[in-house]
Amino acid sequence: MTPSPTPLSWDEFLRVDLRVGTIVEVREFPQARKPAYQLFVDLGPEIGLKQSSAQITHHYQPSDLLGRQVWCVVNFPPKQIGPFRSEVLVTGTPDAAGHIVLTSVASPVPNGSRLI
Repeated sequence: MTPSPTPLSWDEFLRVDLRVGTIVEVREFPQARKPAYQLFVDLGPEIGLKQSSAQITHHYQPSDLLGRQVWCVVNFPPKQIGPFRSEVLVTGTPDAAGHIVLTSVASPVPNGSRLI
């Protein structure tokens, strides 16, 4: 049985800045240690275009990702992954085999919309 998570306040939840963005470009990332793509995500006029490395090659081909809206954490510090600077975390959850499935929205929303 999994223990109950520690409750957090509304203010603590709001510290995680989750925004919707649209994937506008996907590149192969052969320098990554584990199979990954370089994603370029349009997060709207306030945040702009950001890049992310994502280990999502098991379920997705680059053509599957273009135009897809995804949830991104935009207030983590950038992370250097080999020669690539990942600026946002594109969110997902593991399937039964541990392969990441992207989180997305049920209907289109404006890029940069915040989860509240």
